[in-house]
Amino acid sequence: MSAVIENYWVTILKALGHPTRLQIVMELLKGTKCVTDIHDLLPASQANISQHLTVLRNARIVDFAQDGSQRCYYVCRPELVEGVLSLLRNEQPESRGTKVQCCLRKPDSEENH
Repeated sequence: MSAVIENYWVTILKALGHPTRLQIVMELLKGTKCVTDIHDLLPASQANISQHLTVLRNARIVDFAQDGSQRCYYVCRPELVEGVLSLLRNEQPESRGTKVQCCLRKPDSEENH
């Protein structure tokens, strides 16, 4: 896998990894909204929401359409976002207590031969 792809994946995961950005994306999946609409829904200032939208735009998760003086934001890669959210929703619990054999250590029977 190329470093460019790895860096892009990291950018996407970091962008979705902030609680406010995740809330913004989840709201935008419901439909296009301007900053003032998002501000009415989330406990953040308009300036803070705009900063988060910039991060999401740089990650190519959201984009906007200009409507007069308003920017109306939307999720431009809904399949990607829905796929990530689906994986998170379907997360399986951690398996604890499962004995794992280390691949670097030879079994006792091989060491004695």
